[in-house]
Amino acid sequence: MKLSKFFYTTLRETPSDATMPSHIFLMRGGYIKPLSTGIYSYLPMGFRVLKKIENLIREEMNSIDGIEVDLPVVQTAELWGESGRYTAIGEELLRFKDRNNHNMVLAMTHEEAMTDLVRYVVSSYKQLPFMLYQFKTKYRDEARARGGLIRVREFLMKDAYSFHTSQEDLDKHYELEYKAYQNIFRKVGIEPVIVQSDTGIMGGKVAHEFMLDTPNGEDYLILCKHCGYQANREIATFERKPFQGDANAALEKVATPNASTIEDLCKFLNVKGEQTAKCVFFDFNGKLVTCVIPGDLDVSEIKLHNLLKAKELYPAEEALIEKCGMVPGFASPIGAHDTIVIVDQALENAYDLVCGANEKGFHYVHFNPKRDMSGYQIADIAEAEEGCKCPKCGKPLSETRGIELGNIFKLGTKFSESMGATYLTPDGKSEPIIMGCYGIGVGRLMASVVENSHDDFGPIWPKAIAPFQVEIVNITKDNEIADKLEKELTDAGFEVLVDDRDERAGVKFKDADLWGIPLRIALGKKGLANGEVEWKPRAEKEMTMVKLEDVIAKVKEFYKD
Repeated sequence: MKLSKFFYTTLRETPSDATMPSHIFLMRGGYIKPLSTGIYSYLPMGFRVLKKIENLIREEMNSIDGIEVDLPVVQTAELWGESGRYTAIGEELLRFKDRNNHNMVLAMTHEEAMTDLVRYVVSSYKQLPFMLYQFKTKYRDEARARGGLIRVREFLMKDAYSFHTSQEDLDKHYELEYKAYQNIFRKVGIEPVIVQSDTGIMGGKVAHEFMLDTPNGEDYLILCKHCGYQANREIATFERKPFQGDANAALEKVATPNASTIEDLCKFLNVKGEQTAKCVFFDFNGKLVTCVIPGDLDVSEIKLHNLLKAKELYPAEEALIEKCGMVPGFASPIGAHDTIVIVDQALENAYDLVCGANEKGFHYVHFNPKRDMSGYQIADIAEAEEGCKCPKCGKPLSETRGIELGNIFKLGTKFSESMGATYLTPDGKSEPIIMGCYGIGVGRLMASVVENSHDDFGPIWPKAIAPFQVEIVNITKDNEIADKLEKELTDAGFEVLVDDRDERAGVKFKDADLWGIPLRIALGKKGLANGEVEWKPRAEKEMTMVKLEDVIAKVKEFYKD
């Protein structure tokens, strides 16, 4: 392919809204173009990479007996109503009416449609197990689109769903998916960090996320370098060591002027955050939820969402807090009313703490939750952070950031029960089909590869997904040798891009860096006079000279692995 016949563009300047390397280089290299916030068009250079990633994933899905299908992105509200998710999911699910005034949705995921398809076909245990997958555009009305392809509204996803007659069979297939995902990410040069994760709107009891460890990640990962425990911070558990001072000290009110924050309170009373019990307030459908946790920890909203099975949670307004008998900045559940009180596990057996006295400028000391409170529940609602103790080995946990590459879930019967996807057992009994689901965002994976593999000048594409395999940069006026070399490489089965523009060498080399093609062969007058070309792998800093007659053999050797 000659560049003069290709549809492309490159940018010299970094777009003002691009901060992550993947966003910068995918824009500057002409891979993508924003059409609206979080909605992107793929130019040919980006489309070629996207399709190669898709084919790589398809190979792995086929290797574990996946069967490809294609389902609609426009679906009926009634279908989503069967699973309960039409009302359970918030504004990120785009709802609309068609011309016949029917309620419709743009699917953000395909559990309902896939379950509907399977219940149409399956009637007997003899038809199970199997796995179906597709590559499909999804739409999520994301409130915080960011990072180019990292967090978008419209996206291409590979989603797979497996169907089983037993938990044991699901467990076996889950392991196959787990290994297939490892293979996919390793083939694009990423060694994934695999963490336990929240099942969220997908449901089910077991889920894992495959993450790229990167400082630009939007997720926080909690890791134990000693025993290998790994989890998304949203759901990570950790070992609590409750503060225990004087068990017999009586509750006492003390003046704490201007100490409305934990930091100010600790300084004023000369205590540590772990010795305090702070309140964090949420509005749950108009009802006040009071979370009580140690002052040195934060509430995990995901854990709280899951505990309450809440569709939406909002920070509570001061008026609602005061209505329930508490004073913001000096609050505690002592004497409060009309509120759901949830106490973190860390305080279950703690005593001799500092907490609010529900009076401005005053706190209680020697607070003992078991003695001084009633009508509360104990739960794991605190968010793990670096330095917390590992729940498995007790050693300090570490924290890093990551980008989610893909996820796998053991759905169980969440969808099959509510939607009537059943099969007849050998003895004629009707049972719900047991399900698993497995997703990879194809565009996000493309961006993650750039995050993982780039230098100051552009992406360094892995050989498996590069837009072209060889770029010939002709910096002479004569195209004869470039044409001959292109034909020989193409005939040998390689994808070749020839930069035949009448441009300065510097411009051509800068664009070559932005396109990240694994191998660049430059034709210059001086080198050709000696029968040589410039040979430069994109991942290497230096170029070498190679005899023209050796180029084809050397390219074959370069791509042998």
